[in-house]
Amino acid sequence: MAKKYFGTDGIRGPVNSKNINGDMFFKFGLAGGTYFKSQKKRKQIAIIAKDTRLSGYTLEPALVSGLASAGMHVFTLGPLPTNGLAMLTKTMKANMGIMITASHNPHNDNGLKLFGPNGMKLSDKIEKKIESLIDKKVIKNLSKAEKLGRVKRLESGTKDYIKILKNNFSKEFNLRGLKIVIDCANGAGYKAGPELLKSLGAKVIAIGVNPNGLNINKNCGSTFPEKIKFEVKKNKAHIGISLDGDADRIIMCDEKSNIIDGDQIIAALASRWKNKKMLKGGVVGTLMSNYGLEKFFKKEGIKFIRANVGDRYVKEKMQKNKFNLGGEQSGHIILGKFATTGDGLLVALESLFALRKGKKASEFFQKFKKTPQLLKSIEVKNKNIINKPEVKGSIKLATKLIKGKGRILVRKSGTESKIRIMGESDNKALVSKCVNIIVRKIK
Repeated sequence: MAKKYFGTDGIRGPVNSKNINGDMFFKFGLAGGTYFKSQKKRKQIAIIAKDTRLSGYTLEPALVSGLASAGMHVFTLGPLPTNGLAMLTKTMKANMGIMITASHNPHNDNGLKLFGPNGMKLSDKIEKKIESLIDKKVIKNLSKAEKLGRVKRLESGTKDYIKILKNNFSKEFNLRGLKIVIDCANGAGYKAGPELLKSLGAKVIAIGVNPNGLNINKNCGSTFPEKIKFEVKKNKAHIGISLDGDADRIIMCDEKSNIIDGDQIIAALASRWKNKKMLKGGVVGTLMSNYGLEKFFKKEGIKFIRANVGDRYVKEKMQKNKFNLGGEQSGHIILGKFATTGDGLLVALESLFALRKGKKASEFFQKFKKTPQLLKSIEVKNKNIINKPEVKGSIKLATKLIKGKGRILVRKSGTESKIRIMGESDNKALVSKCVNIIVRKIK
């Protein structure tokens, strides 16, 4: 049975829509708190972090009220990267962690990402159990007056997160002599990012660090890499780091102002980890991973498998196959040795650690030639249009035309009312023709 509220990465949508409003966030908090309280494995604790959206000020109190009404004690951390929340959920031995964010979406969207006590995103099975509680009468899950939870603000979240990140590396590791541009997308990493790099001795040019509640991801961050490209060139920096709104994605830029996407970062880290005998099993990519990456891994003798789009599905496949590296072209990269979910700052540190002996970013990251991709997103009223016979027919035709020369992928967005069509081939004219056959039919 399909999920009612949860998508590929939590719950997300326009603010004050049917799911993203104070009333529903109270119900989400009450349902999540009720489910985890019933597990009775730990103290009844939930921790909450958020990005910098204006709507967070209305949604967080409602969520807190729902959790406390279920009898959960709540700690709020304020703005913090998503993996910072995941890490602290585990170290604080909390029942659950909740991140209020819409990730790379614009400010008028918001949502939730939920983590269990192990710091992992919840499985489909648990999400469905929580959904069943959301739809029950509120009064059934309310705690008695003497059993209500307490709420406390913790100011040490950023400091504790930075400490955990740095503890993954040797004490001698430093970034002295490096000039780094970091674009924090006016989002959740706007404090942690610059503070982390400065604490390691880098000269830091920080942009996207003036959130006003409305400018998150706006012409900045990992979805707008032109910004970091311009700033690296302007400041003659050694490297650029670009995060998204909740800092779980990273896109980078080398000293020559070449954009480095998630596939290129994964290729570089996998190659290094293999040489250092740190790579376990192989690498998990997604259906969107570039075919050039697949060919590179085949040449290098590195096992490569694809998961559905969404870092939760990447992590699940990593666990199933006992791999310790995986990620997406968009910059969601999971370093299984250190983390349970994507973390832009952690990936940045691991990359910078590889460059610490003076190696240039342009040399480290250029491991393979990308197969040209064409990606189009079509806004639709109903994503089930993908199942209509005429649309299926256009997909079949496009697939037949490109067979043996590339590939076509058509999928529903997990977080937006969009159909995404991706074509991939060295024959650019052919891929354009095939993608447009499907686009025209959907439109």
